Amino acid sequence: MKARNALIALMMATGLTIAGCGEEEGPAEEAGEQIDETMEESGDAAEETTDEIGGEVEEGGDEVEEETDN
Repeated sequence: MKARNALIALMMATGLTIAGCGEEEGPAEEAGEQIDETMEESGDAAEETTDEIGGEVEEGGDEVEEETDN
């Protein structure tokens, strides 16, 4: 009898778990995806900006080096 009840409980838990894994996204999932996308875009923008600044600093350093060599 105990094994039967345990089996029934396990089957119900499995069924509820599978039912909870639906394909529809809830508002929390959508918000999380939006946050992920925003953070990725921000990271890309920051990387682009630092690359541009790094290039400008390097060019400025080259100019200073050329001026001091002359």
